[in-house]
Amino acid sequence: MDIIHSLDSIDKQWLLALNNDYPTFWDGLMYGISEKLTWVPFYLSLIFVIIKFWKKQSIWVVLGLILCVVISDQVSSGIIKDLVQRLRPSHDPEIENMVCVVNGYRGGKFGFVSSHAANSFGLALLSSLLFKNRIYTVSVFAWAVIVSFSRIYLGVHYPGDVLGGAFVGITAALLVYWILKKLRPDLFADFHTSELKIRVPLLTLAVSLLALIVYSAWIF
Repeated sequence: MDIIHSLDSIDKQWLLALNNDYPTFWDGLMYGISEKLTWVPFYLSLIFVIIKFWKKQSIWVVLGLILCVVISDQVSSGIIKDLVQRLRPSHDPEIENMVCVVNGYRGGKFGFVSSHAANSFGLALLSSLLFKNRIYTVSVFAWAVIVSFSRIYLGVHYPGDVLGGAFVGITAALLVYWILKKLRPDLFADFHTSELKIRVPLLTLAVSLLALIVYSAWIF
């Protein structure tokens, strides 16, 4: 119990160190990054590239990615949150008055683990294992880190929530990757990544982030 109390105390210190009253530009940017709908173009671009790579076999790859996200989301939100019942910083009576929230957004009652982190890291790992492209891997993991950090910035998750969520997502991705390798080994036979095609999701990510930056600078 002393160890748990110490870890909880450290987590709160890190949260308060990272969650501050930043300029409104950053509020708008991080709020937009945290919105799931922001990244729909990126998800669609992934499906486009998968269809181009795997053609008729692409249904199995898409289903694998969907399964990964479903497992990540359900384990984090449907099981662990209710089981652990750790209050979000924005709902914790001990520090909620010290937490900076954006647009009054406080999230649900419980926060461990972060489903945003679970979903983004799960998608990042599984897609990078499928594409086997170094530039894509670095870029998509940077995206997962930014999405996860936005939850700390908004004051709705502790750093520990994010780390726990990342672990859940990575575990889900490895599980689904193993299943695909076992059930559909032909998906990985003679696979070669096309640099031109892999740029599509990378450009979509960059354009989405740039649009958020312009929007935040203009509105906020």
